[in-house]
Amino acid sequence: MTIGQLAGAAKVNVQTVRFYERTGLLSPAARSASGYRVYGPHELRRLHFIKRAQALGFTLREIGELLALRVQGPASCRTVQTKAARKLLAVEEKIKDLRALAKTLRMLVQTCEEGKSTGHCPILESLSSEDETLA
Repeated sequence: MTIGQLAGAAKVNVQTVRFYERTGLLSPAARSASGYRVYGPHELRRLHFIKRAQALGFTLREIGELLALRVQGPASCRTVQTKAARKLLAVEEKIKDLRALAKTLRMLVQTCEEGKSTGHCPILESLSSEDETLA
């Protein structure tokens, strides 16, 4: 496959493939006699792995660590489980933070009175307040 074909099959941009090569997430491609990059099914599987891991919230650094565990040989699944459990805790904490943010925004929206001028808008006043709790 050419880089364009690989990118299309993986549903990523060609620049994404090049970026992953530069950062080491994807091994540099072999070159054809005419100088074009040539990719195979291994690179496509690796791109799918990267995209799925990103969809689960893993950073590129973390994805690199997961990929390294695959390459290093018989690493324990426990190591991967620990990394996934850590990510799960981070996601759950983020959800908790987002729920608190939604609650605050909901309260701010409810305090707003349509007829008031922006000079007395409770939302703008709350954002300007030195009180760090908002609302």
